[in-house]
Amino acid sequence: MGTPRRSTIALAAAAVASTGSAYVGARTLLTGQAAKTRQVIPKSWDVPPRADGVYHPGGGPVERFQRGVTFDLHLMVFGDSTATGYGSQSAEEVPGVRIARGLAELSGKRVRLSTKAIVGATSKGLSGQIDAMYVAGPPPDAAVIMIGANDITAVNGIGPSARRLESAVRRLRNSGAVVVVGTCPDFGVISAIPQPLRWYTRSRGLSLARAQAAAVRAAGGVPVPFSDLLAPHFQQAPDRLFSPDGYHPSGEGYALAAEQLLPALCDALGEHDPESPLQSANSVFGRVSSLTRLWRRTTGVPAPIVAPVTG
Repeated sequence: MGTPRRSTIALAAAAVASTGSAYVGARTLLTGQAAKTRQVIPKSWDVPPRADGVYHPGGGPVERFQRGVTFDLHLMVFGDSTATGYGSQSAEEVPGVRIARGLAELSGKRVRLSTKAIVGATSKGLSGQIDAMYVAGPPPDAAVIMIGANDITAVNGIGPSARRLESAVRRLRNSGAVVVVGTCPDFGVISAIPQPLRWYTRSRGLSLARAQAAAVRAAGGVPVPFSDLLAPHFQQAPDRLFSPDGYHPSGEGYALAAEQLLPALCDALGEHDPESPLQSANSVFGRVSSLTRLWRRTTGVPAPIVAPVTG
């Protein structure tokens, strides 16, 4: 989700911006809560684990990519600290790695993973990340974007943030890549943010997630509604699913996110294998039928089968 410390006071001020004296008390309360939250949630100084390279079917160590190393499919990850896996204890917990391993296993292909995501990024940074992609080499076959939380803490406008994401997805689609986007998460599950500031951030975050979903579909991408699919599990097991800072996901939390992004990516790529051992009824989300209804309601498209990620 990035670094919330720089903008929580601004967020609180925006929540109650008014000249009326009736709002003075609320403004004071939210500003005080924002200051307290900055102390609870540390700034994101650590470098997240990185494991870019080529992943092979059947597992095994990642192969460092260099000239002469072959691969069948190139996956790039864009976005903020959640896209980098900030809060993971090892590279194997990073969502991009989990997705690359799962995709290699499901497709039987050698998958190259490249990460362009940056800790603390907002939608304003997506254009630069895509520019960096073109500088580095040809565009990928597939792209995963995780973005939105920092647009809320930075008090970026919901409409402009969604339009910037739409532009990024459209650029990637025009380059020939399939694009899957994990939309803004639910701030309501972050207990480190006190009420009523948590309520306000949750309301804005859900509004952004809806706008993002519409923008991604308009640009030809596939939105994955993190707020709907992940929040119930984070509410039930916060000790396991959050990292020690109480804000970023843990390795288990990232596994849940990857379990939703992977089937959407496989569906977009046309990589289906009904006989795959990963197509298990014992998914974290249990019954596929209920998830399919939820996915269709929130994204407007049928849901692929949920596939647990291994590796």
